[in-house]
Amino acid sequence: MQIGCSAPTSGPLIDPDSLMRISTEAERLGYDYVTVSDHLMIPTSIASRYPYSDSGEFPSGAAADRLEQLTAATFIAAVTSRLRIITSVMVVPHRPAVLTAKMLATLDVLSKGRITLGIGAGWCEEEFLAIGALPFAERGAVTDEFMMVCRELWTSDAPKFEGKYVQFKDVLFPPKPVQQPIPIWVGGESGPALRRTAKYGNAWYPIGTNPQFPMDTLNRFKAGVAKLRALTEKAGRDPKEVGLAYRVSSNPSAQPKGTVDGERKLFTGSAADWIGDIKALEDIGVTSFDAGLFAPTLEGTVDNMRRFRDEIIAPLR
Repeated sequence: MQIGCSAPTSGPLIDPDSLMRISTEAERLGYDYVTVSDHLMIPTSIASRYPYSDSGEFPSGAAADRLEQLTAATFIAAVTSRLRIITSVMVVPHRPAVLTAKMLATLDVLSKGRITLGIGAGWCEEEFLAIGALPFAERGAVTDEFMMVCRELWTSDAPKFEGKYVQFKDVLFPPKPVQQPIPIWVGGESGPALRRTAKYGNAWYPIGTNPQFPMDTLNRFKAGVAKLRALTEKAGRDPKEVGLAYRVSSNPSAQPKGTVDGERKLFTGSAADWIGDIKALEDIGVTSFDAGLFAPTLEGTVDNMRRFRDEIIAPLR
């Protein structure tokens, strides 16, 4: 099991010294990867529903300082040597396709092949409008086409593309990424996210706490995996080609042990409960797991990372 934690891209811990400390400490403590999140700007008035809170409100607010995701990932790559970096997740329609492909190829080259591309189609229509992205209603189709563009540019010696949103030919695009291919983890729990994973994802990367599509019990997650496997076969791919990752946004003991419809709610309770949940996910086929371990302060965050290493990672290994 590969185990990761989050590196900050918003809030009080994004100054260079704090970001460097968290990233290098993650590597020193033996974490396999860090995740970095993605928002370019947060409108002050949001009617769009945030998928991962019961209220639908975006929890971090509009006023928090915020770093651009891929720039922050490059910084982390520069101060570490082993740690993988996961975009968790990159909102694909936010950046032009060819620019995205070049930035990710550059990042993969400079990190010596340590990038995993977590992707999503986005949820905040107001942000799409503010940054001048392609229409929000077409975000699914845009995401799929942009990923096809990336794959073409990353693999072909004479890349060309004729799509609805992107067209090019007679171009060169070196250097290629070190990884062939850069792994794509598809975030999201909805039907479109599962179909996207089945079509071209290297792994499915849900969060358990989406109130609309909850994956917060073992049986609910198993049902999602079964649906993914069926869709993958329907897409003409071997289900064994598609891995499973799982993300939790909270710390151990942040929520008391709970149940849902009489079944234990995943990642509630003590460190021992978390160890049991991770083992249960591993039995299903999950090979990567990460948690958000932030505290209000730098030292509190590092303490959480050390405690998680000692109380959860060490017993698992």
